[in-house]
Amino acid sequence: MEKEFKNLRNKILKLIDKSRDLDALEVLRIEYLGRKGKFTDLLRSIQNLPLAKRPAIGKLGNEIKSEITAAFEKKEKDLKNESWSQLLARERLDVTIPGLRPKIGHLHPLTQMQQRIEKIFTSMGFSIVEGPEVETEYYNFDALNIPFYHPARALMDTFWLTNKLLLRTHTSPVQVRVMEKMRPPFRIIAPGRCFRYEATDASHEFTFYQVEGLMIGEKISLSNLKAILDKVVKEIFGKKTLTRLRPGYFPFVEPGLELDMSCVICRGSGCSVCKQSGWVEIIPCGMVHPNVVKNVGLDPKVWRGFAFGMGLDRIAMMKYRIDDIRLFHSGNLQFLQQF
Repeated sequence: MEKEFKNLRNKILKLIDKSRDLDALEVLRIEYLGRKGKFTDLLRSIQNLPLAKRPAIGKLGNEIKSEITAAFEKKEKDLKNESWSQLLARERLDVTIPGLRPKIGHLHPLTQMQQRIEKIFTSMGFSIVEGPEVETEYYNFDALNIPFYHPARALMDTFWLTNKLLLRTHTSPVQVRVMEKMRPPFRIIAPGRCFRYEATDASHEFTFYQVEGLMIGEKISLSNLKAILDKVVKEIFGKKTLTRLRPGYFPFVEPGLELDMSCVICRGSGCSVCKQSGWVEIIPCGMVHPNVVKNVGLDPKVWRGFAFGMGLDRIAMMKYRIDDIRLFHSGNLQFLQQF
């Protein structure tokens, strides 16, 4: 029986050495050392030997079992270490390699432009106010010297709601609401969204953003208007940008003016954007009409001021040289991620 133990021992040790994964090793352990294993059966057969031989063979069997058990444990440890080494090799992380930045959201280009304009005006003492997007006919038209029979109403294709409510066509209603509530002198800007019922194309959208401006005091003049708007244009487009005022018509200002700036594309030499003139119309403006001042209960002989309404979308288009206003509201991430 001594020979049987030694032969089985050698066989098991060779099989252990040839094992290449933990699952196969476990199958081998159960086959030989399990409750019904071959080596276990051989140990049980010792009881069939004569009493005189049992101690020596039993000692040998236990020593071989300990040796085999130790071999299993060592092989299991080696296979686990090898498995970890392979796993680490596959999933090795080089902490010196620059990481990939996760894509995160950022401010819309129109929001960025609005915040920039707000910063410029607040640095000159202007306050920021807001007004409702759903307006009454009175604030959107009547109080701004645009009665129901006025032809200027036809120029604003309006989204009419019920009970004479409408989606505001410009941010000018805010100036009326401010003059009703605030005591002059004051200076404010009112950024906000506007709506017009019109066909969309590269330069027109049914929804767009404006920044209304209003300054009321006792000695406000066109020179104040020109100086402030000139500074704003230079802050946005650069100090070399020129501005000029020319006559324009708007029912709520008198005189009405258009502020032009030198074309940022051709720098005044003439191109298709400025229609070869070297100038681009950018901000309608003027002195607040006396009728508008009267409509809010102020004396136009005492209080006077200027107002303007700049198209935020148009300014952003000029600043970033965008040729289609619809891109701002398209939701195109490839476009938006440029800003």
